[in-house]
Amino acid sequence: MVIASLLSNPRRVFALIALVCAAMLAFGILYLQNVVGLDPCPMCIVQRYALIIVGVFCALAAFGKGAGSWRLWGLLAVAMSAFGAFTAARQSWLQWYPPEMATCGRDLYGMIESFPLQRAIPMIFKGGGDCSAVDWTFLGGSIANWSFVWFVIFALVILMALTRAGRAGR
Repeated sequence: MVIASLLSNPRRVFALIALVCAAMLAFGILYLQNVVGLDPCPMCIVQRYALIIVGVFCALAAFGKGAGSWRLWGLLAVAMSAFGAFTAARQSWLQWYPPEMATCGRDLYGMIESFPLQRAIPMIFKGGGDCSAVDWTFLGGSIANWSFVWFVIFALVILMALTRAGRAGR
């Protein structure tokens, strides 16, 4: 009943997802990075940017004027959630099957400054020793595993809200 009433108003869904994204970023940056002392690897940084963009798109959808506006921002948020889920899945795979030669790769900014973009982007997804390390777990899942789960949840919830609103003729 609560979920049905929430999904009946897409703007509430977008506002809630934007708040969840902000809370996840605060947890990752304020607690995991600054209190626990975990430094993000290149793939973690990509996931962080994807989460920021999903949150921004959902906030724009929540406050957008007209149905066309929030539908556009919602679809863009779904696309960015898919990209974030892909990155998190790739990192999870690297954690389950670490490369034989684990070396600590450069950080994202060092890669982009040192290499042309067409070489830096594949290097980010190739990962390195940092990306395959599991430094923190919750209920048996790594940060990358949980990122994947949340990106998929965001995409599915947004798609359900858009579908329900489309059937209701909004």
